[in-house]
Amino acid sequence: MSDHSIYENPLNTRYAGREMQENFGDEKRFRLWRKLWIALAESEMELGLPITQAQVDELKAHAEDIDFARAEAYEREVRHDVMAHVKAYGDVCPNAKGIIHLGATSCYVDCNSELMIIYDGLKIVRRKLVNVMAKLRDFALRYKDLPTLGFTHLQPAQLTTVGKRATLWLQDLMLDYENLQNLFSHFRLRGVKGTTGTQASFLDLFDGDEAKVDELQRRVVKKLGFESVYGVTGQTYPRKFDYNVLCVLSQIAQSAYKFSNDIRILQNMKEVEEPFEKSQIGSSAMAYKRNPMRSERMGSLCRYLISLPVNSAVTSSTQWFERTLDDSANRRIVNAQAFLTADAVLNLYLNIAENLVVYEKVIEKHIAAELPFMATENIIMECVKAGGDRQELHERIRVLSQEAGAAVKREGKDNDLLGRIAADKLFSAVHGRLHEIVDAKKFIGRAPGQTETFIREEIDPILSQYELGESGHVTV
Repeated sequence: MSDHSIYENPLNTRYAGREMQENFGDEKRFRLWRKLWIALAESEMELGLPITQAQVDELKAHAEDIDFARAEAYEREVRHDVMAHVKAYGDVCPNAKGIIHLGATSCYVDCNSELMIIYDGLKIVRRKLVNVMAKLRDFALRYKDLPTLGFTHLQPAQLTTVGKRATLWLQDLMLDYENLQNLFSHFRLRGVKGTTGTQASFLDLFDGDEAKVDELQRRVVKKLGFESVYGVTGQTYPRKFDYNVLCVLSQIAQSAYKFSNDIRILQNMKEVEEPFEKSQIGSSAMAYKRNPMRSERMGSLCRYLISLPVNSAVTSSTQWFERTLDDSANRRIVNAQAFLTADAVLNLYLNIAENLVVYEKVIEKHIAAELPFMATENIIMECVKAGGDRQELHERIRVLSQEAGAAVKREGKDNDLLGRIAADKLFSAVHGRLHEIVDAKKFIGRAPGQTETFIREEIDPILSQYELGESGHVTV
């Protein structure tokens, strides 16, 4: 039960999913520490150090046997979290107690485990990002032919389609996906480097045999499931990597923020609406309201996430020489909260993207209010083809357009430009053909084809790498 007398992080209590919370939880971190100690001891044994198989087996047998209360008691005593867990592990592994953490510095477990946690966090983010892309893909194809007003400067502009607009959201996420994949392709552990990165302690353990030190690092990293390590480090892995990770998460937030703002505007126009549940209350005072609460929440979280890379940039730039400890408390907060926020954003994005409601009749009404003005050049050209004077036609349709516009703005009437043109003898060549000339689908250019081509050539190759579960979501 929650303790309502103290502050609790709303990322845990309200927004982020359980999976991401557990990924950054202490239990996972401390289990990874033990996995790292086992890999180190086993590799050191294999390379000839006086460690027995029985000691390694004892470490493995108690890998999951963590007495958190005892570790916390030790930490209060020694004021050092890693040594507290070394002691707690030694209590349940008395025979192996003397070889735990042999030759290592705290950052051996701290940095490598942090990188492994980040790696798993990025996998969760990637899976959810791909799920959102899959839903937007389906939405874009479903509405690739549905004309809608385009907007530049938030003013009505040339028509596009609802599906083509969705490809803009989708392309933003595709660019984020590419940047995310770049993180994976260059992912490295810190490896086995010693206190200042020189591997001096391990060189001593192996009596100056540098080849064995290199082999130790290779074996440890392989046992952890990775291949690459940073060629050189100080005491920690480069804090610039945290900045790179948070930049990618920020980019996802930028894409989501743009989407959420577009949906909020479209919902104001009553063209597209985020899901609204049967018993949901939009306002405590105005019962009729259907506020875009999910999109607003997404934007709020995105704003926070977008701000976080600056924090990591400062941390990276203020690491003195081989390392200072003023990064520790900061990173415990920033890294975890960046991932938790990204998780919350993608959960909201997925929920909205797979449940968007499109009101086609409202969209048609808005097109009808603007398209006659946009079609005036087409009407002029048809009349010229029938022998009309272009300059005379242009001047007359300019006057009629101004009159129709004034009626809309000053009197609140519907756009009656087509009616005015139909009543004017100068445009007799197109009388009876006006609705054909202003068919909205003639004004959407290549929007449907662009949508299909973009999805076929750029999105489907990405999605085809992943398998969908019964829910229609990527599960791995």
